[in-house]
Order: sequence, then C-alpha cells, then structure tokens
Amino acid sequence: MAVGSLPDDKLKQHEEILLKERDDSLMLINNMNETQKKGSKNSSGDLSSYSYHQADQGTDTAELEKQAHLLDIEGKKLKAINEALRRVHNKTYGICEICGEYIQEARLKIIPYARFCVDCKSKEEKKKKK
Repeated sequence: MAVGSLPDDKLKQHEEILLKERDDSLMLINNMNETQKKGSKNSSGDLSSYSYHQADQGTDTAELEKQAHLLDIEGKKLKAINEALRRVHNKTYGICEICGEYIQEARLKIIPYARFCVDCKSKEEKKKKK
C-alpha cells in the first residue's frame, strides 16, 4: 500500500540533516585526500619518498590500501546522501523503495539516507547471503 509524501516540515528537517552529513562526508574525503597527497613518509618526518626497509614498505602499502578502502566507503556514502537529497526534492524521501511504506523515523535518524524500511532491508540482505 503506497503512502503519501512526508509533510514539508519533516522533509526540511531531514534535508538539513542530510546536508550536514554531506558536509561532514566531504570534509572527511578532503582530509583523506590531503593526507594521501602529503604521503605517509612526510607525516612520519622522513623526507624521503621511498621506504628503505621492507617492513616500512609493507606498512606504507597497507596504510594506502586502508585509506583507499575508506575513501571508497565514504564515496559510496556521499552518493547515497546525494540520492537521498534528490528524494527529498522529489518528495519521495522516507518512503521505502520496495514496499512503498514509510521508513521508520528511528531508522532515518540512524541512517538518514536509508532507501528501505527495516523489513525490506532484512529481506534484501537475506537474498544477498544466498
């Protein structure tokens, strides 16, 4: 059963939350990019751009891989936030994309860019495990 859109005042509240989340995410991404530009050696005080010891090289590589992974996660989150902002403007925000029911307010407080209600998200995750 499809429901109507959230009231405008609720949409505005959620838009503000999403905009703050987006700003925080962009700041985090920018900080990680700046750290990568400086390089791990620069932050450790070593002026050389190359590691001299295999253990240092391994640590540097692991750190770069970790940062790349975190950037990927944050990039996906940023995309989800932007999609949620689009739903706010389309007045479809807060409505489950599968069943068409309202997404629980508690869920939106925890994950403001959620696309599915708890029940539908659980069903989706069970499908992925199979």
